[in-house]
Amino acid sequence: MQNHTILVVDDEKMIRDSVSSFLRSKGLTVFSAETGTDAIRMLGREKISLIVLDLMLPDTTGEELCAKIRRTSSVPIIMLTAKSMEEDLLNGLSIGADDYMTKPFSLKELYARIVSVLRRSGEASFVETGAISFNNGGLVIHISERTVTKNKKLVELTPIEWNILVAFCKNPERTFTRENLLDLAFGDDFDGLDRVIDTHIKNLRKKIEDDPKNPTYILTVHGVGYRFGGGR
Repeated sequence: MQNHTILVVDDEKMIRDSVSSFLRSKGLTVFSAETGTDAIRMLGREKISLIVLDLMLPDTTGEELCAKIRRTSSVPIIMLTAKSMEEDLLNGLSIGADDYMTKPFSLKELYARIVSVLRRSGEASFVETGAISFNNGGLVIHISERTVTKNKKLVELTPIEWNILVAFCKNPERTFTRENLLDLAFGDDFDGLDRVIDTHIKNLRKKIEDDPKNPTYILTVHGVGYRFGGGR
């Protein structure tokens, strides 16, 4: 876990200090911010590996800050929320968060989630080099750079979205259940809602489809799950 830098964004000093101290004890470099303005300033100065982001901030909401960050960056984000309603959690994921934790939380569990998200965002996919092209270059997966272009324009994907898209491209004839995609995207340590996958699929379609409501790449197999429909 060396060489990773975490940004903790929370308006409660006690939480910032306790989380920062614990993560530093694990060998991580940690910066902290009390407001959304401070967080954006920090992102501009430091190379941040992952953000731990509280939903309640004095100058903005965590959702608004997450959406703002996602316009320019795919840095992994773990949301901290006092809200436990399913729709609130799914809303956080729908705007680009990679994972979430409900307060109060265990510092050990938070660290485990950080390790898991960083592992997912940095591990190799299925080949080390090269690119895979679909629909005459309309969609290109650049493996070594871990980037995606649509009609020659760069598409910013979160680590979860990347893992899901790679799974589809690796197995273009396979129909994936939600449970399959949860395992591929999150790993065996994920203990969350099946509907999380639907939220990430919706986000991914918005980014790679010409018409997300009538997709040509990620197709719904009713009663089963999803499959990839892109042609090389």
